[in-house]
Amino acid sequence: MIDAQDFIAAASERGISFWTGVPCSFLTPLMNAVISSPDTAYVGAASEGEAVAIAAGAWLAGRETAIMCQNSGLGNTVNPLTSLNFPFRIPTLVLTTWRGQPGIGDEPQHELMGQITQGLLDLMQVPNAPFPETGPAIGPALDTAMARMGETSLPYGFVLPKGIVAKSPLDQAPVPARPACVPQGDFTGAKPPRRVEVLDMIRTAVPSGAGLIATTGFCGRELYALEDAPAHLYTVGSMGGASAIGLGTALNSDREIVVLDGDGAALMKLGNLATIGAEQPTNLTHVILDNGLHESTGGQRTVSPGVDFATVASACGYAFAGRADTTDATEALLKAALAVPGPRLLHLKVAPSRIENLPRPKVTPEAVARRFREYLA
Repeated sequence: MIDAQDFIAAASERGISFWTGVPCSFLTPLMNAVISSPDTAYVGAASEGEAVAIAAGAWLAGRETAIMCQNSGLGNTVNPLTSLNFPFRIPTLVLTTWRGQPGIGDEPQHELMGQITQGLLDLMQVPNAPFPETGPAIGPALDTAMARMGETSLPYGFVLPKGIVAKSPLDQAPVPARPACVPQGDFTGAKPPRRVEVLDMIRTAVPSGAGLIATTGFCGRELYALEDAPAHLYTVGSMGGASAIGLGTALNSDREIVVLDGDGAALMKLGNLATIGAEQPTNLTHVILDNGLHESTGGQRTVSPGVDFATVASACGYAFAGRADTTDATEALLKAALAVPGPRLLHLKVAPSRIENLPRPKVTPEAVARRFREYLA
């Protein structure tokens, strides 16, 4: 059995000081110690996939990271680990528990995942090893993990069985009360501007030095077509993860961070808004460009016409929320939002851009990630 503080201290010595995750009873001693430690930053995520994206954002801002989750939640990490961390070559230490370990009695819902945990990690090309079970084994295990992540720029995993970390007390402050802001603006029903026109206005109106994170699909491709710049991150996978990437980045950077999200993507990870509201990054602006469609996959309709994202953001604790559907109102709303500390959400109605032969970024995701990290630094 090991002491959680010994593992945390060894990880910190190797640069890992930003943690995020979703609880599991097998993780309780380690997670309690991480949350309670003054030497670590911890963000509790709404889902395991969100945790992976938050950690990716923190890495882009210069941090070395670790995520923690139950192996039944490992399924929620498949999309970002394979379509975000892999193409962008973003390393993170993945600590997953081993519920349903063969030969150990557990709940029926853990039986299958217990049989395939290591195989699933292998299939995702996440090399992995058993979590160290003695104090002297911690350093060498972490050295192996750090060396492998340094060689591949990809995640590395530890699989944690039950009962090998000694109990740790939890010292966690309550989530502070967040008064609901009053959403500004409203939709007029006028014909909205094209998304590419709104993107062009936003990229020129944001403060100098801001970082822009564009969601997957046409949004990122249109931003690239307008201008390719080190300040831009084009999220080519992990749909729904852009706002969580933005959160991880904003919490670890002094720059203004602007997330250019879509209605379909925001709906897919609506829990991200609650995490953003809880963490209160004052330098984050979250823009939802709502055309009511999954445009890049053929124009299938989303359910966004029945969703008031500004009210949702207000209820989640955003400091500013607003709506607009005309060019003039959008410009005024953005100016008002940037005049106050965030987090801020702008729900903007837009029309499809319908650009013929819309280009895809010529720069690779790996190169985009590294120049964005360098830019933020």
